[in-house]
Amino acid sequence: MASESDDEFVTLLCTNPNAAEDTETFISTTDIHNWELSAILRCQTVKIQAHRVRLVEQSSYFHGLLSGSFCESNLSCVSIQWNMEVFINVLKCVYGCKVDITSKTFLSLFEAALYFGVESLLLTCKTWFSEASSTKGPGLLEIQVDDLIHIWNFGLEHANDFIPELCASYLARNFMQAISGKFFGDVPYNLLFHCIKHPDLTVYSEMHLADALLVWLTANTERLEPLSKAEDDCTGILNQLRISLLPLWFAAGKRRSCYFTELAEKSMETIFRLLKIPPADSIGIFDDGDLDHLRIRLTEYSKKVNLSGCPQITSVILLLSLLPNSYCVDFMLRKSIRQSLINLERLSANRDQCGSGILHGLPPILSFEGVEEVDISKCPRLHLESTIEIFLKSFPSLRKLRATHLLNFKTTTLHKLMLKCPRISEVDLTIDITPLIPAQVSVISSSPVIVPPLTNKSCFVGNNFLGMASYHSQPSVSNITRLILEGRSDISDLDLQYITGLCVSLKYINLKGCVSVTDTGISNLICRCSKLHSILVCDTSFGINSIQALCSGITSFGPAASDLEKRCSDTLAFKLQTLHIGGCMGVDERSLFDLMSQTQALVSLCLRGTHVVDDALYHFPGSSLEILDISNTMVSGDALAYIVNGNPALKCLNARGCKNLIHQGSNTSGTELSSSYSCRDLYTVLGKKCMLEEIAFGWGFSWLSLLALRPAIMSLRAISVGLGGSLGEDALRLLPTTCPMLESLILCFQVISDAIIINFMRSLRHLQALSLCYCLGDVSTSSFKNSIANLRKLRLERVTPQMTNNDLVVLTQNCASLVEFSLVGCRLLNSDSLRLISQGWPGLISVHLEDCGEVTATGVSYLFNCRALEDILLRHNGPGIPSSFILDAASKMPMLRQLALDLCDACEGDFDIPNDGNRYLLSIVKIARCKFQRSTNIYFQETHRRPVHKDTLVLVWNAQNLNSTVVKERI
Repeated sequence: MASESDDEFVTLLCTNPNAAEDTETFISTTDIHNWELSAILRCQTVKIQAHRVRLVEQSSYFHGLLSGSFCESNLSCVSIQWNMEVFINVLKCVYGCKVDITSKTFLSLFEAALYFGVESLLLTCKTWFSEASSTKGPGLLEIQVDDLIHIWNFGLEHANDFIPELCASYLARNFMQAISGKFFGDVPYNLLFHCIKHPDLTVYSEMHLADALLVWLTANTERLEPLSKAEDDCTGILNQLRISLLPLWFAAGKRRSCYFTELAEKSMETIFRLLKIPPADSIGIFDDGDLDHLRIRLTEYSKKVNLSGCPQITSVILLLSLLPNSYCVDFMLRKSIRQSLINLERLSANRDQCGSGILHGLPPILSFEGVEEVDISKCPRLHLESTIEIFLKSFPSLRKLRATHLLNFKTTTLHKLMLKCPRISEVDLTIDITPLIPAQVSVISSSPVIVPPLTNKSCFVGNNFLGMASYHSQPSVSNITRLILEGRSDISDLDLQYITGLCVSLKYINLKGCVSVTDTGISNLICRCSKLHSILVCDTSFGINSIQALCSGITSFGPAASDLEKRCSDTLAFKLQTLHIGGCMGVDERSLFDLMSQTQALVSLCLRGTHVVDDALYHFPGSSLEILDISNTMVSGDALAYIVNGNPALKCLNARGCKNLIHQGSNTSGTELSSSYSCRDLYTVLGKKCMLEEIAFGWGFSWLSLLALRPAIMSLRAISVGLGGSLGEDALRLLPTTCPMLESLILCFQVISDAIIINFMRSLRHLQALSLCYCLGDVSTSSFKNSIANLRKLRLERVTPQMTNNDLVVLTQNCASLVEFSLVGCRLLNSDSLRLISQGWPGLISVHLEDCGEVTATGVSYLFNCRALEDILLRHNGPGIPSSFILDAASKMPMLRQLALDLCDACEGDFDIPNDGNRYLLSIVKIARCKFQRSTNIYFQETHRRPVHKDTLVLVWNAQNLNSTVVKERI
């Protein structure tokens, strides 16, 4: 090769028709390392002096053009008809410079490399694409979906086999990120099909895959139908789904989908067939010839596993997904492991049996080190002891576990989880909060029914939530920093003491609705956990002792502010970021004042229904609040305006039920601090200072208030207006244009009309929840004649008294996606209404029907078609409900947790109560009872008997017992 100094030069003439300047420049490859690309691209014409030999050796294009025997070979100037920026990068690669490749530039560079025959650039592009398409990192996609589509199409057109394979592999591994992008609907059918079939397909759950495919089919309907491919494509793609693993509520809700009806029915049949098999007998699935349909999708790229809402899942099905394929295919291997699995299934039969080495004798199961999050909520057939053993073996990096609505997940189970999975840092054990909150009900009588103690005393002693034997083998420390025990009414101070003894690094604790924990127990927790920054204890006994623990070290409030701040900085109160004490009636005004004076760093604060007064707000030193709930308190508009002015980051504000918001002056007690704000300034300050996402107001909220808020609510997602608020027709008409992004709209005691509701339905395209309760005005069901596809929750309570069955049909057609439905006061409905509801919304998870004519007069059998119901309320709809309804509902609706009935509707005068063995997930049953009073018609002097509420029987199951309580209230 000749030296570059002796090399003959050739001039490359490049033009840039989109250049910013009509100029010409001359550059040389001898200075290529110093080229400034931005300056070059500003010129319309660029002449590049390049070494002829270098071009011939590095590019087949220039080799053919400049080294042949024909006349063009001696050209001293060559015109380049190519994108200037791309060609300059080609030259850089020819001269050994680094070329930066991104998903946006890859295709243009690769195409140029092919055209100019630059092998080094081809290799660079291939290397980049191979590395970029094999990335395992979470977060943003290395290759965007729209770019991937172009790359796929290019690979097919140019027969580059490695490109389509890498595209399908990349899309498969990054499927969860891809489906959330706006270009997912543009993915070609063949690319999507190869992605679904790819062994690296990574999804959180089968539901996410099904939902993504339905979204794709919907987006491609118009394109597919002209080609007569729609039916074939639906069959080809949807048949790749493992319908046995879909959540029950999802399958039930898709029975009306135009693409999914048949598969949804098959899924429901399969799920209930699996539910009929006792967990102890589910080993029989190993006799099935094809087990792929029962294997949960897991790959080395999996980060999350979501089994929530799948009651058909057992420990054997989970284990099946973790065995190598060879064990499930080879008959002899199946036979060899069958006996080993019998021990596991015996544990499932005796759900509370403890033991170690329960996977002993099984073949080695696969390990997925990338899995950090698992959700097994509402999976009651999982044997938790064996499931934790499986987590230990297969998910060694597990950090987050969500196991909500599982009453059998006890503190001993939590103890084993911490022992077996030492990396676990977040645990959510939420269950439904008991309706028996002491501050909210008046108890007439209460009688706990104790479940017989277990025979295996090595695991549990007595009837406590926590067995004492657990203490003897406890680990010295746990890495749990976030623990949610919401609704656990059976947790005691002793349990809390044990938990905090292990979780020394605890930062976030949620005890909302834990009515059995005392103020002393909570204060002890606070004293033990010095790293706490978030405490959620709404509707508990949180009181003076707990506040003293938070403010420990503060003995008086007399010193100067600087001294006070110095001492406060050492308290937990000073460091708190979240404090939710709504409904905690054990906190007096003085204690709240003391506490609020110390909370410097609060981001989220809930004081709902407490004794807080203005003084406490005036002495609040924080400036970082984003969420504030002071609903049903006595605070004034002045004090709230003071808080808003000092916290411009406020996003969510709930002030419903605050009657003092409309009063002038401050509501102070004792130490008074004057304010420069008046209550009429509140909405002006909010409008100027904040960008709100959620608001709830009542007393004093008006048309003028909404106008003042207008600058702050352009991105509002949720608004609730309750008693004492009066928006008026003008404000309600303005709402969709002022708040176009609304997802939740709740209006109570407002004056509305058909025109207003029609405007909501037409304009609020993002609306997911609509509640109209006790509203006045000229409202008819014709206002719901417009389709609103995204609506998921609808409450119509005392607003549509003229609703008929025909109106229900229209409603099911225009609000096809509902999962929660509530009707009150629709007295023209009859026994066909349940049939229309169940046919129109087979995927309902919540239905409330009260005072709705004769809906239940002839029975409730049609309701059983809504197999995924979790919450049912049927009251004063006709005396046709059989005594076995509770038992039938629990068995036919395996997700049912809450049920509210009225004895007036019982055709046999009473209801049978399930025992612990046949209640399934059912945890709360409320049965209201009425008494009859004489009433006289003043016009005709007729006397008749009318039902009046007497009391309510409330049955609450927890981990150990059943509490039977009679309260005065109708809850």
